[in-house]
Amino acid sequence: MIRLFTALSVPDDVAEALARRQTGLPGAKWRTSDQLHITLTFYGEVDERRADDLSLELERAATGGPFEIALAGVGAFGDGHRTHAVWAGLEPNERLAVLAGRTRSAAERAAINIERRDYRPHLTLAYLKPQTDPARIGAWIAEHNLLHSPPIRIDRFGLYSSVLTHDGSRYELEREYRL
Repeated sequence: MIRLFTALSVPDDVAEALARRQTGLPGAKWRTSDQLHITLTFYGEVDERRADDLSLELERAATGGPFEIALAGVGAFGDGHRTHAVWAGLEPNERLAVLAGRTRSAAERAAINIERRDYRPHLTLAYLKPQTDPARIGAWIAEHNLLHSPPIRIDRFGLYSSVLTHDGSRYELEREYRL
């Protein structure tokens, strides 16, 4: 079994700009530049035969040509009083939503069951320890909420494998698809 997801990589200049914001929040485990990505679809644990089928189906998703996205604002994920991650958001983008939908459809055609939820494009900046002070989280969000990147050209997406380690997830690009 292999743990898979599709994602957009982050250019080095964007990762460097984000690294300057990855500070000032005790309890945050900041993502390294090689961990930064914008997930399109998370497939979970997939057997090798279905992974091969998925890889072929993703070729069909790689249509429409290049487009641009932009990061905009920051926020947090969590439920109740437990915030577990801070992220950078993206400006609404129809082409991105269509691409994410196509990568989800590829899973269906490859007979891979995926979680049903609305697509909320974001770039996870840090996972938070349970004891992270909510007031500090709010202050960090207020300080960085005007984040806005220049346009980022998207001309490909990748199929990645993910290995969970005690130091966090390690990602490996398995295949790249040009748009």
